[in-house]
Amino acid sequence: MDLGLTDRVAVVTGSSKGLGFASAKALVAEGCRVVICARTPTVLQEARRRLAEIGGDDRVLAVAADVSREEGAQKVVDQAITTFGSIDILVNNVGTARGGGLIETTDELWADAIDQTLMTAVRMSRLTVPHMQRRGGGSIVIIASIYGREAGGRMTYNAVKAAEISLAKSMAQQLAPMNIRVNSVSPGSIFFEGGSWWKRLQDDPAAIAEFVKQELPFGRFGKPEEIGDVVAYLSSSRASWISGTSVVVDGCQSRAF
Repeated sequence: MDLGLTDRVAVVTGSSKGLGFASAKALVAEGCRVVICARTPTVLQEARRRLAEIGGDDRVLAVAADVSREEGAQKVVDQAITTFGSIDILVNNVGTARGGGLIETTDELWADAIDQTLMTAVRMSRLTVPHMQRRGGGSIVIIASIYGREAGGRMTYNAVKAAEISLAKSMAQQLAPMNIRVNSVSPGSIFFEGGSWWKRLQDDPAAIAEFVKQELPFGRFGKPEEIGDVVAYLSSSRASWISGTSVVVDGCQSRAF
């Protein structure tokens, strides 16, 4: 299926590895010009090199920036416009949420989870929408989680991922008159080298084997590419009537209807 994404300009945050990199890779493979960003320059440049092997050296821009800060978000958007002249697609992938139980999770940890995850999506969307509007439309995808839809994971993570799903719905309703579609993607447990499940596997292989047996009906973790492909589809005109929803990509892991 041709997704019709050739020469569309996509910005993918937190895209040096994991789900962000997989999303950027899927978009590059479909012909997009892609802007990737992350805080660590060396890792970011390696990601750019790998993507350029697929799409061409002049079709991938890497911007070292912390998009959880206003100046970092502005830097990414400004360089995207300077280099490619427009923005058609935004994939909000940055997110982190530290903390534990109610008593030991401080106000500072709560504020950090909200600022690093929810507010990053808000800032990037606010900066990007005017450029999409001038193009006559666009697509925003927020990477949320099944644990924004049901209980699971740490408390701060649950809260900010639920907020991201709600944000995507609200923005979808607000931006529809501008022909801008907004969706969230809710992955289940995804395994990649250096990721949280990979680290847990190194620490306790037996516990992870039991988790897979009990929680993952297909007997395996999801792959980043399985998320990236859904992101590419949602970003395309093939998904022209999909907006304001959260697409679950979890291999039947979650319990929600």
